[in-house]
Amino acid sequence: MRREGSPWQGVGAVALKELADHLSSARMRVLEWLVVLTTFAALYVAIDTIRQTTAEDPFVLLKLFTVSRSPLPSFVAILGFLIPLMAIGLGFDSINGEHNRRTLSRILSQPIYRDALLAGKFLAGLGTLAISLSCLWLLVVGFGVFLLGVPPGGEEIARSLTFLFFALAYAGVWLALAMLLSIVFRSAATAALVALGIWLFLAVLWPLLAPAIAQLIAPPDIRLQMLGLPTLATLQWEQALTRISPNQLFSEVVLAILSPTTRSLGPIFLEQLQGAVNGPLPFSESLAIAWPQAVALIAGTIVLFTAGYVIFQRQEVRA
Repeated sequence: MRREGSPWQGVGAVALKELADHLSSARMRVLEWLVVLTTFAALYVAIDTIRQTTAEDPFVLLKLFTVSRSPLPSFVAILGFLIPLMAIGLGFDSINGEHNRRTLSRILSQPIYRDALLAGKFLAGLGTLAISLSCLWLLVVGFGVFLLGVPPGGEEIARSLTFLFFALAYAGVWLALAMLLSIVFRSAATAALVALGIWLFLAVLWPLLAPAIAQLIAPPDIRLQMLGLPTLATLQWEQALTRISPNQLFSEVVLAILSPTTRSLGPIFLEQLQGAVNGPLPFSESLAIAWPQAVALIAGTIVLFTAGYVIFQRQEVRA
């Protein structure tokens, strides 16, 4: 039997309803305050450090995002830790919650296809994250300009806005993963625990395991080891394995976009440095360096959402 009308009929209704629920939920309030309090602590430290150490820097605004001082990490490091928590908190019960409340069959009995339901919930979660991150970005830039008294330049605004877009792509990966798990597991608690376990594994354990696995695949040269030099093949495998983690991809994107002097995200050879000018790169070149990692984040979001879509389409829904 063929469908009648557009398969996306109802996407807007589902997205607006879910967006209103997210923005008014107590869960979102807790997550928002957690992000705001921790990031503003890092911002205060960054502003204090910039006032003491920075002079005549053309990229003062970007340092608000990257400067750290013990014991607090930088603003972007805190975001890299908290964005997955926000995304998982929004998506871990998006589908199984409807199952448990026995409302899924009622929704699908309306002129709303499964495509529209899943897309609407994903867009609502992504829209909630976009609103939260945009407000946080505006607060950081506003407080930075007010307290430092230095107006940002056009390239600084472009780089920081690009960082905001890539942060949203990073959040999309974890939101799509949380929704996938909410489709696979009927228990919301199980979906949340599995999502948090995957996040902890990729963020904490995988960077420790990747070098060991790389040495098994490409054993280091003993002669280079005796000289204290790394083996190129081992380094390349280690870098490729660590990039399986979205956290690593996001940190490399941040490094390329917010640090204009970054010229490469991989091993640099001496012949590559010959003739190089010691200065910041143009924004277009920094974007070209970060683009493969950004595409990987977007591709990860698409793959995870597609996997959830396929599984959801094949599930049986009972009243």
